[in-house]
Amino acid sequence: MQRLAFKMKLNPGQKEAYKQRHDQLWPELKKLLKDSGVSEYSIFLDEETDTLFAFQKVSGDGGSQDLADNDIVKKWWAFMADIMETNPDNSPVSVSLEEVFYME
Repeated sequence: MQRLAFKMKLNPGQKEAYKQRHDQLWPELKKLLKDSGVSEYSIFLDEETDTLFAFQKVSGDGGSQDLADNDIVKKWWAFMADIMETNPDNSPVSVSLEEVFYME
């Protein structure tokens, strides 16, 4: 089991929209993530900087960041593009984070 973490950037004032959209996560996207080995996925917000911190537990070698070619993921990115920092293909600007401490 891998533990993956990365950060993204929310546009200012978009906390409620971001939360609402994730509270209504599409069932087909949730199934895709689980089928891809993502067993846990949490996203936290630092309201001072609008930085989103994401954490996943993943079985196998991949994670949600490896699903860029999937049509469901592309549709989700387009749906989220107006409220967060994105790349030209609508994917969230995402920076992987290195684990420097873990306690079981």
